[in-house]
Amino acid sequence: MREIDIHEFAAAHADGAEVIDVREPGEYVSGHVPGARLVPMGQLPSRVSELDKRRPVYLVCASGNRSKSMASLLAHQGFDAVTVAGGTGAWIQSGRPVTTGAHA
Repeated sequence: MREIDIHEFAAAHADGAEVIDVREPGEYVSGHVPGARLVPMGQLPSRVSELDKRRPVYLVCASGNRSKSMASLLAHQGFDAVTVAGGTGAWIQSGRPVTTGAHA
């Protein structure tokens, strides 16, 4: 498992990274990284088969705590799991765009 800062994440995001938001639906709807797919923390263990082991998976939450836990879980299953320090909060504070509503 790796942890990257918001600037490294922004570069990966611009290159089309697979981004998984592990927050709850209400948090996601109120604002998320554009293109991030919602897979709440409680559902991720049973939805691992939806992820591609051939490419890095970037995990975000509100601040980075939940995503660290989920990145560790994925890393133990053979994924190149990357957690984003500061999470969605850091993304927003850096002035980057957010998407609201249920769709990525």
